[in-house]
Amino acid sequence: MTMKRNILLTTLLACTTSATMQAQRITATHEIIDCGNVTYEQPVTAKFELRNKGNDLVISNVRTSCGCATATWPQGTIAKGDKFEIAVTYDARQLGHFEKDVAIYSNASDQPFYLKMRGVVVDKAVEYMGNYEFTIGCVRTDKNDVEFDDVNKGERPEQKIHFVNNGTKPISPVVMHLPSYLSATVSPTTVSPGRTGVITLSLNSQKLRDYGLTQSSVYLGMYPGDKVSADKEITVSAVLLPGFKNLSETQKLNAPTIWLSHEELNLGEFGDKQEKSGTIIIENHGKSVLDISKMQMLTTGLKVKLNKTRLQPGESAKLKITAQQKLLKLARSQPRVLMITNDPERPKVMIKVVTKQ
Repeated sequence: MTMKRNILLTTLLACTTSATMQAQRITATHEIIDCGNVTYEQPVTAKFELRNKGNDLVISNVRTSCGCATATWPQGTIAKGDKFEIAVTYDARQLGHFEKDVAIYSNASDQPFYLKMRGVVVDKAVEYMGNYEFTIGCVRTDKNDVEFDDVNKGERPEQKIHFVNNGTKPISPVVMHLPSYLSATVSPTTVSPGRTGVITLSLNSQKLRDYGLTQSSVYLGMYPGDKVSADKEITVSAVLLPGFKNLSETQKLNAPTIWLSHEELNLGEFGDKQEKSGTIIIENHGKSVLDISKMQMLTTGLKVKLNKTRLQPGESAKLKITAQQKLLKLARSQPRVLMITNDPERPKVMIKVVTKQ
């Protein structure tokens, strides 16, 4: 009898859980809509596209977090699988940032389904006046290569990419394949043809694994669920520096000091050669051992050879840099060699490599 009762209770619990999961099935294409810059006293409307993935849906009410925003929603029953729209209008009568919560009350759940609209009310909208030199999908951007230079542990720097919709239809850009140390926002969420927007990439330096250079690629989709392809690639690099803030005065006086014969290596024209090389002399002018812990290339098409990575005071080493003509043509940025050292005054040394194709 006890066993039958337990089976019955388990069955009822499973059915209840299944019914609850089935009922709460509202999904949104964008749960947050960024309206970008909004002109003062010009009402702005965010249109949220949603889908009912559960049983027949009836929306009883939609509430906003203040009286300055109003919402409209479908009346009557929304069938399973149907799309529907909720429009929220903000009156934009106060300058500055705004963020409004939207709560949808329905028979899908005892708890409301939340949306959010945000933006910035400005006295006068100003478009970005720079150049859009690069094509990514159907947009033109001011850059396709992002660099976070001289980052210290704990910092959260940001880099912006400006873009314009060069297509014929509205788009909702999304940054795809973000590594764990990067996050991204796009403003506004929907960009009409000919209009501009801004992508903000944020770096969490705490999640970088090691000092020196970390490189990755992200991809700019034109809408959620867009496919990754080479023409949508944005390369991202970050240089994390070792910290020397807590050194005593004695440690600073007895520290190593790096010296280089050149910090820009001009290799001239390739001519009929596929490779050209040059040498840089590195010396330790300090009072303790100089360690070159990292030697990295920021672009493709470079090879390096260093005959010594630990230099006693007064010692020197030879750094040979070889440029490869064919691969350098694929480089998106200035060819450079990065060194990470234990010189507290110069933990990062960057050597530029100049060639003529």
